[in-house]
Amino acid sequence: MNQRIPVAVLGCTGMVGQKFITLLENHPWFELKELVASERSAGKTYRERGCWKQPTPIPEHIANTRIQSPQEPLQSRILFSGLDANIAGELEEQYAQRGHLVVSNARNHRMRPDVPLIIPEINGSQIELLRKQTTYQHNGGGIVTNPNCSTIILALALYPIWQQFGLQRVMATTLQAISGAGYPGIPTLDLLGNTLPYIAGEEEKMESEIYKILGTNNFKISTTCNRVPVLDGHSICISLQTQQPSTLEGLMHALEHSYADLNLPSSPAQVLQILTDPYHPQPRMDLQAGHGMTVSVGRLRTCPILDWKFTILGHNTIRGAAGAALLNAEWMTSNGLV
Repeated sequence: MNQRIPVAVLGCTGMVGQKFITLLENHPWFELKELVASERSAGKTYRERGCWKQPTPIPEHIANTRIQSPQEPLQSRILFSGLDANIAGELEEQYAQRGHLVVSNARNHRMRPDVPLIIPEINGSQIELLRKQTTYQHNGGGIVTNPNCSTIILALALYPIWQQFGLQRVMATTLQAISGAGYPGIPTLDLLGNTLPYIAGEEEKMESEIYKILGTNNFKISTTCNRVPVLDGHSICISLQTQQPSTLEGLMHALEHSYADLNLPSSPAQVLQILTDPYHPQPRMDLQAGHGMTVSVGRLRTCPILDWKFTILGHNTIRGAAGAALLNAEWMTSNGLV
């Protein structure tokens, strides 16, 4: 692109907001120009706010940028939203009404029939729903969402199998990292050396969003979600039954060859990587594949109850959150919607 598009980050001090900042640094298409957070942070520079929790230093120009309040007007065309769901719904709608394109990581608008719920490799054509939004038709504003972090990882692994063989039943058990709970997150005494077998609303989101992404509800899915003491990386243990007869070789071929490179700045060369070592995938070893945008698949084997079972791993704050939203914005741009 000859000129980078100015963008803003909403909820810039949160964990997803910080990940947006790191991923936007030196982005070839987008230039981060504005930061927005609550009234508590507004008026301070990012450095003064003192909230940085990423393993790399704050970019110097961001450290010196003044944080704006939600009431202040923004110049940026694209707004990346890392807002908490408690406030995201109303604020994102307001920004769309002001003519901005909001690329949201929050749950609030995902199931609206006129809002795209996008994983570009799977259902990129849903981006056309944006054109049907009233705000887009009237003033060029609108909302695009990415799915829940666990849903994205699960959908990327299921889609090739569903496309090739169909699905009848899917059972998925998640082992979700603590970074998915935000900051300050879960008290140490609750999680250290422990597992929490409940994440409010998570199972419902996974089971409903997967149908909107695939455009069908002709199979049954059951999920169980757990929080585990892992810093980053959601693992999911899957058992499934296919509609058509399937073989190990057929499943491997589907998983390895179903995705084409989108040729976008954030799209990985490999959407899925297949691991044959039975001790993988592991968050500590495999999380950074494709700069955090690749989902790892391992331990594919027969299931004595359904047909097949395997384990997948994805980076929850990159592929499952900020990186997914960034890829959606690139997809919008490449399709002439910006």
